[in-house]
Amino acid sequence: MDNVRFYAVMIAGFGLWLLIAHACHADEVDDFFYAIAQVESNHNDDAVGDGGASIGRYQIQRPYWIDSRVPGKYEQVRDPAYARRVMVAYWKRYVPEAWANRDWQTLARVHNGGPRGHRKRATLVYWEKVKAVMDAR
Repeated sequence: MDNVRFYAVMIAGFGLWLLIAHACHADEVDDFFYAIAQVESNHNDDAVGDGGASIGRYQIQRPYWIDSRVPGKYEQVRDPAYARRVMVAYWKRYVPEAWANRDWQTLARVHNGGPRGHRKRATLVYWEKVKAVMDAR
């Protein structure tokens, strides 16, 4: 096989690998959001919790939304796509390495316990619930 053909095959193979890796990665992210929604509200977009302080399937509070710096109105966190943007922005602000590395435990614990939630013992129980849902999928 000549060099040109060899490199063409290698590049095509790498491209296929990237597509597969991206698809697997997207599935992991979707599983993670699914698990949080299951634990927080059983996927209820109209859920209200914490005495009215948390809303939507991901149970986002106003201070969390403000910290995310995502433009819009707080009530939009009832929309799952918007809420996911808020969550990702929040994680990128407070634990960017965890988001980049798909450190689900840290991300779940920060979602539950605030910017330093991954350091709070109280968020370990929450993480175990999220992990159990992810493991069951």
